[in-house]
Amino acid sequence: MIGLGLLLIRLVIGLSFIAHGAQKLFGFGGGGGLKVNGEHFEKLGIRPGVTMALLAGLSELIGGAMFALGWLTPLAGIVIAGTMVVGILKVHGPNGYWITKGGYEYCLTVLVVAIGVALTGAGQYSLDAILF
Repeated sequence: MIGLGLLLIRLVIGLSFIAHGAQKLFGFGGGGGLKVNGEHFEKLGIRPGVTMALLAGLSELIGGAMFALGWLTPLAGIVIAGTMVVGILKVHGPNGYWITKGGYEYCLTVLVVAIGVALTGAGQYSLDAILF
């Protein structure tokens, strides 16, 4: 049952990150795409905005896919956790804890889940289990 639980966690977090990456890169699901996200990054002091939006989008897309598949899971967890640390420090931290006020509650939850799975392992239903 542990393997199934880890699979569910990896799929929800990983697929969510794939979608967030697609929002940043391609404007998927109402996201702004690179130009809009680059401008947003610039306003946050993250420069050069478009380049950093590209890197963030690729990190979310690729890291999310790796996490969902359970492939190189410690690396995937670190990529996702790193994205959440930046989100907390640059966007949500100043708003306090609660997500209802734009706070870092969600980012912290995802950060801890990503680190937890990275430390625990992907479980039996993963590419890591098959390949390593």
